[in-house]
Amino acid sequence: MTLSTRIYKGFQTAIPSEIRKKLNLEVDDIVEWFFNEKGNVNIEFRKKSNFEDIIAIGKTLYKTDAVKMKKIVSKGKKL
Repeated sequence: MTLSTRIYKGFQTAIPSEIRKKLNLEVDDIVEWFFNEKGNVNIEFRKKSNFEDIIAIGKTLYKTDAVKMKKIVSKGKKL
């Protein structure tokens, strides 16, 4: 399937509805453009991270004390 869109003033374009529906794209999703090893442009889509996603990255299974951890690290010791 080949779909095409026009580049508008300000270099804006639209993602065709067939692609938006198939990939379940929503407002604020991120479009990533990059060149592959052959020099062709690849496009990938990803969901925008929200605050809860970012907090979940730093969660631990046990309680921590940031002040104590900083003191340990500043002395050159490993946690």
